[in-house]
Amino acid sequence: MTDDQRRQRFVFGPWVFDISAALTLIAARPRDAQPLNVTAWANAYGLHHLDNPNPWATNLIGPTTNTLHRAYAMTTDLTTPVIVCQIPITGQQPAPLLIDGTHRLYRAWREQVPQLPAYLLTPAETQQIQTPR
Repeated sequence: MTDDQRRQRFVFGPWVFDISAALTLIAARPRDAQPLNVTAWANAYGLHHLDNPNPWATNLIGPTTNTLHRAYAMTTDLTTPVIVCQIPITGQQPAPLLIDGTHRLYRAWREQVPQLPAYLLTPAETQQIQTPR
């Protein structure tokens, strides 16, 4: 397996985010983890739709029923910070996007953990790890 194959990535719409590069940036520029509101993010990611038997229930930005490995999620370490990037939006404040930690978010939501630690990337750091799809 090559280094490129081992790199962890997150794909969202037209972008690919290099999680391995994000972790390198965080290690080079240490920062305190910020609290991430689990309920708010779980609602935004539509986690309540995952177990909905209605075939028309869907998530707009979160995982789908067959892309989130629930058994694995329940083994994840909730003390490991998730990573949130900031997507620039013309004329507006940057929009936050969870790019690493969806399985941890799912576990925290299921276990009713109110907050997860999160590293927040700056918009400039986000651009460094973001490439077109």
